[in-house]
Amino acid sequence: MTKKTLLLLTLIFASCTEQVDLIVYNAEVYTVDDTNSKATSFAVKDGKFIYVGDDSVTSKYSSSNIVNAEGLPVYPGFIDSHAHFYNLGFFNDQVNLKETKSFEEVLNRVIEFNKSNEKDLIIGRGWDQNDWDNKSFPTNKVLNEKFPDKAIVLRRIDGHAYLVNDFALNLAGIDKSSRVDGGEFVKINGKLTGVLIDNAMRLIDDIIPDPTTEESIKALLSAQEIAFENGLTTISEAGISRKQIELIDSLQKTGVLKIKIYAMIENNSEDVDYYLKQGPYKTDKLNVRSVKVYADGALGSRGASMIDDYSDRRGYNGIIRTPIDSIKNLAFKLAGTKFQMNTHAIGDNANRIVLNAYRDALFNYRDPRWRIEHAQVINEEDIDLFSKKIIPSVQPTHATSDMYWLYDRIGKKRASLAYAYKELYSRSSVIPFGTDFPVEDISPIMTYYSAVVRKDLNGYPNEGFQMENSIGRADALYAMTIHGAYANFEEDEKGSIKVGKSADFIILDNDIIKSTEIRIPFTNVVATFLDGDLVFNRRYN
Repeated sequence: MTKKTLLLLTLIFASCTEQVDLIVYNAEVYTVDDTNSKATSFAVKDGKFIYVGDDSVTSKYSSSNIVNAEGLPVYPGFIDSHAHFYNLGFFNDQVNLKETKSFEEVLNRVIEFNKSNEKDLIIGRGWDQNDWDNKSFPTNKVLNEKFPDKAIVLRRIDGHAYLVNDFALNLAGIDKSSRVDGGEFVKINGKLTGVLIDNAMRLIDDIIPDPTTEESIKALLSAQEIAFENGLTTISEAGISRKQIELIDSLQKTGVLKIKIYAMIENNSEDVDYYLKQGPYKTDKLNVRSVKVYADGALGSRGASMIDDYSDRRGYNGIIRTPIDSIKNLAFKLAGTKFQMNTHAIGDNANRIVLNAYRDALFNYRDPRWRIEHAQVINEEDIDLFSKKIIPSVQPTHATSDMYWLYDRIGKKRASLAYAYKELYSRSSVIPFGTDFPVEDISPIMTYYSAVVRKDLNGYPNEGFQMENSIGRADALYAMTIHGAYANFEEDEKGSIKVGKSADFIILDNDIIKSTEIRIPFTNVVATFLDGDLVFNRRYN
């Protein structure tokens, strides 16, 4: 055969193959499809998978964009089913108080931040008194001495408590006679300490200026960069305003913001009524069809509503942030619509209230997919109320963060049904995973590790935390992909590597399905693709 003939045959063969936008081959592809099948290659055209199979892909399709994965594992893009994406990007302009080991360290970080940020208001976030030797709530005494003429607002790690100085209290009009439903102004001997819990925080929120549009755009783009770096392609944004939703939509439409958002409308009557009148809003990047409600607070700040008293605070059983009648009324209001109700419930009393409200409102509806966000402590009498109609949306890293003080807070008996992911999964058949970032680490790899291994990075505890409720590796992968898509009513368009679905996928440098336990937390994202486009890259051009 002459060279001329060979060239002619090559051209004829190439002309018979379909031109596509991207080919990935020589990969270990976890499709997360209905049969959990494996593949080694796929082809993408117009943002969709058009072929998933073996490495014969190169004989069927041609492309100028071909990725040799070199045997690395490929997974569907990770979905964070509960996060605070809009808030994440503002952290660069705030004092980072995470992993502080004492109030003195908190104070020092605020002082250092103030030296290079001469602002009238300093905001910090991330302190957790449970990590200190003195586990009592701090007071603002030293803050008042160091900052007598500047407002200081320091948010607890869970976002459910503030420590503020007297200057901020005065600006907000808060004094020792102040009262609020669903919140607490913590006092010692009748004197304000500067600690405000749950709804009491709203008075401080009123003195914090809204960010400018430019600041909001900068924050969203910063958050997107962090998300892509961690292999996240869809974020369920747990409670934002109509104004914030419309900003996200405008940025997505111009192509500035690429990440996909499932937006939960914050529970204010004006925004909820607007969307109920308009109906669900859906684009290729944005889905608005749910309402975020707060039933109670958090365990770490003792705002979670418990049936019985806290073990470490007798005579006190937490806070109901939204009145019970309001929860019930909203449930019936939403039940006849296409909107999903997603309610934050952490304590066993809050979960009982919400489960019963959901059950009563949904008796005549087949597939509402309403969610309980967190579902951290469940009474054994109530766990059977979870079903395909009522989905537990959980954050596994909460378990490995809270395990150090959980028994002190609620006792071993109640703790035995806390973070009961396997038990909840058996009732609902789906269990979408999230992180609640920036409360916890944004990394879905740490989410996976906490769900499967249930240890911290130091290997504590040796036997794992309440391993009877750990989730198997394959199930955990489903929880971070197709279960998240299902919980967002998007299982037909994303969540698995399947012909016809959006080509959202990631390449990792370690196979978390097969890896040794110790290697999992050190897994890195090599590349993130959204609709077939490379949006984060450590290796490919």
